[in-house]
Amino acid sequence: MQDDDFSLFQSAVRGVKPIRHERAETGKARDNREQIATRRANATVRTDEPRIDGLSDQFVIDVGAEDELYWSRDGVQEAQMRKLKAGQIPFEGSLDLHGLTVEKAREQLWDFLAEAGKYEIRCVRVTHGKAARLDGKRPLIKSHVNTWLRQHPQVLGFTSCLPRHGGSGALYVMLKRTMLEGRDE
Repeated sequence: MQDDDFSLFQSAVRGVKPIRHERAETGKARDNREQIATRRANATVRTDEPRIDGLSDQFVIDVGAEDELYWSRDGVQEAQMRKLKAGQIPFEGSLDLHGLTVEKAREQLWDFLAEAGKYEIRCVRVTHGKAARLDGKRPLIKSHVNTWLRQHPQVLGFTSCLPRHGGSGALYVMLKRTMLEGRDE
């Protein structure tokens, strides 16, 4: 009976070539060094094309470092804005723009609000800082954020935060939710 098994095995493996190395072939593609070098070079290439996001810097509303900010779109209920100002609408996301250039702050703010809109978030906090500047001029990021938020289609209103959330250096921002379109305004 053993001879039968052995002859069956021999006939089953006839024509098979033995493996000459001990490592298994996983099927993973080998690194192409030229391709990797090209990808790295392309990743470091900077495009200085301006980003088109619908926010204008043509007219920036200058605000003081300690100024309290408050704005709402037409049709937003005053009761909702009072709740926002009192910190009664919890914020579900936060963005800190401290130390960024104006262009980088703009880009991050736009991306942050787009992400919040995707997840149907009702309220976020944006920390812009007060930036008491040595040259005596108004805070740059705070002034730009104040202007940009008024232009953003998802923003229903904003107000300076309570002291525990950043005071006049941060904003509660109430956003439009697309699923509940008619109920937000």
